[in-house]
Amino acid sequence: MATRRTDEIPATAETRARSAQPKGARAAKGKAPQRAAVSTEDRRAMIAEAAYLRAERRGFAPGRETEDWLAAEVEVDALLKIGPGGPAQ
Repeated sequence: MATRRTDEIPATAETRARSAQPKGARAAKGKAPQRAAVSTEDRRAMIAEAAYLRAERRGFAPGRETEDWLAAEVEVDALLKIGPGGPAQ
C-alpha cells in the first residue's frame, strides 16, 4: 500500500487555514458534546436514590438529611454534565 507524503499534497486556502489553528480549536469548532436528556422527574429520582445511599452509608443517623440531598444533587448534576459516555479513564 502506497502512502502519500505530506509535502506532496497541494495546499489550498482551506488546508492552510486549518493547519494554522491548534488541534483543540479545530475540535471545539465541531459539534458540542450532547448532554444526557433527563426529565425533571428522572433527575429527582436519581437525586433521591443517591441521597438514600448516602444516608445508608452513614447508618441512617438523623439530622443530616438536607446535607445528603444537597450532596446528591451535586453528584447527579456532575454525572449528567459528563454525559452517557462517563469520565475518561
